Amino acid sequence: MTKKPTKAAAAKAASRKPEADGEAAAPAPSRATRAAERRDAIVEAAMEEFIARGFAATRLDDIAKRAGVAKGTIYLHFKDKESMFEELVRTVIVPVVARLNALPPPTGSVRDLIETFAGNFLKEVIGTRRGDLVRLIVAEGPRFPSVADFYYREVVSRGIAGMRALIELGVARGEIHQKNLARYPQILIAPAMIAVIWQSLFARHAPLDAQDMLRVHLDLIFGERRTT
Repeated sequence: MTKKPTKAAAAKAASRKPEADGEAAAPAPSRATRAAERRDAIVEAAMEEFIARGFAATRLDDIAKRAGVAKGTIYLHFKDKESMFEELVRTVIVPVVARLNALPPPTGSVRDLIETFAGNFLKEVIGTRRGDLVRLIVAEGPRFPSVADFYYREVVSRGIAGMRALIELGVARGEIHQKNLARYPQILIAPAMIAVIWQSLFARHAPLDAQDMLRVHLDLIFGERRTT
């Protein structure tokens, strides 16, 4: 005769989760995974609140509500509103600028390299949340010097250093004749800042073709491209 399973064995078998179509059930997210997901949700909510309300008016209560977490959860990841904004800059804007300093030595012209980088920068910033954050810095930076200082260290100084290196290479190659341009690399990236500010203030009155403005700007620096 076949032995009947004991009550303990039956209970153990019943406690096992059924497998779907012979496949093992997906493991539950780990504590670290859940914490990372909550942190990402907080950062995303913070970005929306900062853009909608401005840095000064944004409250941690509103960020917590939008993220779907308790206010105390925010303090497990960030010490204050300022550190939260800094994290936004690191994750959203710094990677874009970091690509400039990670560019390989140009095999073509310096102008081509600058045009490619600047063109991609405009696509990733104009009309995006990145552009909104840049405008927020411009608008509220004077009232919050520590935030502006952080943005300068993490974004502006890196961008200027990268542009200065490209200008010096262009001068050495004879592509750029105005040697003093290396003293003011801000001139090279001026179209990007103009486009970001113009987009929020005047685009509804006079739409701006930022890419075409960039080409004209580079013509002034490198000379007009020859057409065959």
